[in-house]
Amino acid sequence: MPSTAELFPYLSGSSPQLGIIGLGQMAQALLRPLLEQDLLKREQVVACVANHASALNLQQKYQIEVGLDPAPCLNTPFLLLAIKPQQLELFLQHPAHSIELSTPQPLLISVLAGVKLERLQRAFPNHSVVRAVPNTPALVQEGLIGLSYGAEVSDIQRSQVSALFKPLGQVFELPESQLDAFLALAASGPAFAALVVEGLADGGVAAGLPRQLALDLAAKMLKGSAVLIEKQGLHPAQLKDMVSSPGGTTIAGLRELERCGLRSALMEAVVKAAERSRQLG
Repeated sequence: MPSTAELFPYLSGSSPQLGIIGLGQMAQALLRPLLEQDLLKREQVVACVANHASALNLQQKYQIEVGLDPAPCLNTPFLLLAIKPQQLELFLQHPAHSIELSTPQPLLISVLAGVKLERLQRAFPNHSVVRAVPNTPALVQEGLIGLSYGAEVSDIQRSQVSALFKPLGQVFELPESQLDAFLALAASGPAFAALVVEGLADGGVAAGLPRQLALDLAAKMLKGSAVLIEKQGLHPAQLKDMVSSPGGTTIAGLRELERCGLRSALMEAVVKAAERSRQLG
C-alpha cells in the first residue's frame, strides 16, 4: 500500500479536495475519520445538502463548508454521491450538473443502493466512477465495504478509494455482478440481524428476564458467536453441534426454529433484497 503522501499528494493545498452531495449518516461516517486522522483538512471538504437548517447544523458540527449549491462539490478531485437512489434523476436536472469541470479526471464515488456503474457513467460522463456499498456497522468502524470500479478508474484511484474506506472496516473489491448480493447480505443484513436480536430479547422477556438485560444478552451473545465462528474458522453447523446435547434445551429450541422456517426465511430475505437492488439499477 502506498503511503498517504503518495496517495494524496495535494494534502498540503487548501482548495477543496472532497465534495460530498448528501451528508447523511453514512457520508458522515466516512468524513469523520478523514478529519480526525488529518487525512483531509477541514478547508479541503465541501458538502451540499437539501435544506438550509441541515446545512447550518452540519457546518457547525464539522467546521466544513456546507451549502445548498452542488456546484462547488462537483468541481473537486473526489466526489462522494450519498443521496437516496430515488433522488438521482432530480439531482441530474440541477443546472450545476452541467458545469464545466476544471479538475482533471475527477473521481465519483457513489453509495447509491443498486445504481449501476453504467448508469452512473452516463450521468457523470466526465468522471471516473466507483460503486461503494458500506453497511451501517461502518458507523462504529466495524463495517463491511464492497467496491466495484468503472473501466476508467486508474490504479492510483483504486488505491485512493480503498484508503478512504479502510478506516470504516474491511474493504472488499468485487466485480459489479456480485455487488447486489453483497448489498443484500452485508448492507441489508444488519436489519435482519437486528430482527433476530429483538426476537431473542423478546423470548428472554417471555422467559422471565428484565427487558434491558434480555436485550443486552441477545446482542452480546450474537456478537460473541460471530467472533467465535470467525476466529476459530468454524462452520456454523459446528457451533450448533457444540452447543446441542441429546434431549437438551438447545435442540428443543432448534427444533422449533426449524418448524417455523427460520433458515428459509433468512435465505429468502437475502435473495429478495438482492432482487430489489437489481431493480433499483
